[in-house]
Amino acid sequence: MRTLALRGGARVAVVAAEWCDAFGVVTRGRVQLELRDGAPGPVLGRDAGFWLRGTGVRALRNPGRRTARVRIVTPGARTATCRSAHPCAGHRTMEDDMTSMNDTGLVAGPASGRARHAHRLRGLAGTGLVAALAAMTATTLAAALARAVGVDFEIPDGGEAIPLPGFAVVTGFFSVVGIVIAVALLRWSARPAERFVWTAVSLTAISLVPPFLSGANAATVIALLGLHLVAATVMIVTLARSLRARTA
Repeated sequence: MRTLALRGGARVAVVAAEWCDAFGVVTRGRVQLELRDGAPGPVLGRDAGFWLRGTGVRALRNPGRRTARVRIVTPGARTATCRSAHPCAGHRTMEDDMTSMNDTGLVAGPASGRARHAHRLRGLAGTGLVAALAAMTATTLAAALARAVGVDFEIPDGGEAIPLPGFAVVTGFFSVVGIVIAVALLRWSARPAERFVWTAVSLTAISLVPPFLSGANAATVIALLGLHLVAATVMIVTLARSLRARTA
């Protein structure tokens, strides 16, 4: 009997010979199965048991931040071996392959797992910042074009027109909020891309309400709605695509 410890964000490849006849039980945290094609599989919680023999699962991953632990039991103790009829024949079992330390466990990816996870988070944040700059540029140019064709962007309550730099500032602020949400979901969620799209679309829908309540003329309201959609499209598409690439 041994314990496999997966630190936050760590991933350990499944070697068929080692998992031949081995049974695992999640004793702490959550463990996600990575399927044969690299797609994310089910997430197993505490006390969930599983066999990997013949399933095609190629890796185990910890989708959370805290260390997850899997208790691994191999029937037949140290003398058990896989029979020649089994595809793992000729290899020693997990019990023989592990170290002689009794129940001290094997830590998967203690440093490399964290490093890869931190690299993914930094990569997502960098992609998000580039997208934010693109969204700021797009909304500012679109606002300038709308003003050129006669949209005054005047809000009755303030009595002043919204300046062009104001569009860039507001777009940049909410773009950063979107990046923070995406990074948080990548770190803590088992399905970050799907949840990000749902959250971002919901927040975008809410953001379309204020222009209708501003009291501005119809042209200004329509232009403001269009600018909201331009910024949201750039950020949601870019971040969702980046999240899917980093969880594949």
